[in-house]
Amino acid sequence: MNSSPGVRIVDSADVAADAEIGEGSSVWHLAQVREGAVLGVNCVIGRGAYIGTGVELGDNCKVQNYALVYEPAKLADGVFIGPGVVLTNDTFPRAVNPDGSLKSAHDWQPVGVDIARGASIGARAVCVAPVHIGEWATVAAGSVVTRDVPNFALVAGVPARRIGWVGRSGQRLVESDGLWICPETSARYAERNGELMELNDVE
Repeated sequence: MNSSPGVRIVDSADVAADAEIGEGSSVWHLAQVREGAVLGVNCVIGRGAYIGTGVELGDNCKVQNYALVYEPAKLADGVFIGPGVVLTNDTFPRAVNPDGSLKSAHDWQPVGVDIARGASIGARAVCVAPVHIGEWATVAAGSVVTRDVPNFALVAGVPARRIGWVGRSGQRLVESDGLWICPETSARYAERNGELMELNDVE
């Protein structure tokens, strides 16, 4: 294992020898980090969580207890993965081939979930690959995501659909005078053609 200073890995965790663990990161009880996985600085991998082969996490990510992050998922900086979340990697899952033979690693092509900076996936949600979750978006607990999620979107349901917008704080935005306002930070956002942008980005 290639780890930096300040890394904490408890004895019951299973971390592959060639996994890269960034400075200040923690891997907790019964978690598994597979071969070639890369964790950035100050990441937290909770109890019983699974990080698949070659999965990449940016800095300051949190993967909560018993979440399953299958390869080839990619998580940008500051991503939150709630307890029991599943990021899938097989669009057409089967245990066997059409002739009844057991599928091997060579009989299917993994596809990944890509999660952009600051996004949050609520407890027990499932993201069905291939799918992209935009920056600072929030997926509500128990949702099933089957299509791309825009930046700052709040999605919920089965299948998940946008029900509002959220800001960087995670708070649901409130519409006022044609703009969207964060009740916690007072940051302002504008909606254009179904996408939300921070006001500083709007001409």
